[in-house]
Amino acid sequence: MQPVRVVLVEDNDVFRDALALLFDLQEEVELVASLADGSEAVGVCAKLAPDVVVLDYRLPGLDGVEVARALRYACPGIALVCLTAEIDEPAASALAEAGVTECVLKDEPFEDIVAAIKRAGNP
Repeated sequence: MQPVRVVLVEDNDVFRDALALLFDLQEEVELVASLADGSEAVGVCAKLAPDVVVLDYRLPGLDGVEVARALRYACPGIALVCLTAEIDEPAASALAEAGVTECVLKDEPFEDIVAAIKRAGNP
């Protein structure tokens, strides 16, 4: 089976770099781009055509909902997974309405994050 191709959008440099290192150790996941800002996501995804975009909810400039909406419009075939430190029901609903299929907390085990990516990338 082909690995799930992922674009990561996370503004925290340390967390983004740690995730990138962990993703590189996974046979089931291929990290094709790592971005610190949601404003670049549509252009990068249009060019690279990943299977899944993993995006933070709280991003500078465009937030996770705005990035998800833009991606859903520009790249409708890409699955969206939100990775966030915390989330309440209104935020979860807004993300779901924007096309996010999975929400995972950053403090969940890494295996759960990978499982969410695999579910999203292999519906």
